[in-house]
Amino acid sequence: MKEIVFISGKGGTGKTSLTACFAVLAGKNAVLADCDVDAADMHLLMGAKHENGTDFYSGQKALIDQDTCASCGICMKECRFNAIDFWEGQYIVDPLACEGCGLCSHLCPESAIAMQDALAGAHYLSDTRLGTTLVHARLAAGASNSGKLVSVVKENARTYAVQHGLDLVLVDGSPGIGCPVISSLSGASYVVLITEPSKAGFSDLKRVVSLIEQFDLPSACIINKSDLNPLVKSEMTTFLAEHNIALLPGLPYTRKFNDAILRGKTIVETEDSKITHHIKEGWEALNTLIKEKQS
Repeated sequence: MKEIVFISGKGGTGKTSLTACFAVLAGKNAVLADCDVDAADMHLLMGAKHENGTDFYSGQKALIDQDTCASCGICMKECRFNAIDFWEGQYIVDPLACEGCGLCSHLCPESAIAMQDALAGAHYLSDTRLGTTLVHARLAAGASNSGKLVSVVKENARTYAVQHGLDLVLVDGSPGIGCPVISSLSGASYVVLITEPSKAGFSDLKRVVSLIEQFDLPSACIINKSDLNPLVKSEMTTFLAEHNIALLPGLPYTRKFNDAILRGKTIVETEDSKITHHIKEGWEALNTLIKEKQS
């Protein structure tokens, strides 16, 4: 089973749109995993609903038992996160501010504060409008530990692929180089970088290349909107060659991506245009690179 992870150093490069295009081209032999759990939107493009959900618990939050609390105020005084307030004669915990460190529970002379597992979101296994399966998640507002939720999504996708005899897992990772991205890269067979020829795009490309080199993962890159800045594109091409990263066919800027999304589809489903040809050519080139790596 192959696991291809699509990441980008910054948002807005077209990563999710291209991942969805490749999911369409892969057909029913692939399961799609949306690991951009902080801002998941693949379910919108794939026509998937939040069904068959499972609650995700991560971290802990303090909870004060008002019947046991002696109103000594030690918890509020010692909380470095200002997560405990005195309101209408009671000490209460602000769950958004609470970091779950447990100090208040440890210091409470009446043992009135318990640390409870925090509901941090949910993960789902959904059918898509294409007749394929999307594994995705929703991180609760203000919740942390998105890297752990990414691990759950990836594990669910792998399990589903094995159970149904699928050969491919396509992973839409998060932008940047933080914990969710690191979690997305774990166990990957191949990494595809999606970037754009801008100063910010080049700067973030360098950071993400530095990250994947720590994992020693084979990788390729697609320069989207490749005609926006020929000079930066040329610099990027040189940089990628220096780091032994394969360059897949680039894509010119077009509003047709937006038009397709407004219709609830990917661009490869809406028309047989030149850019669709480039995307299909890139998918074929990527599969050739992966086969060469495995041989």
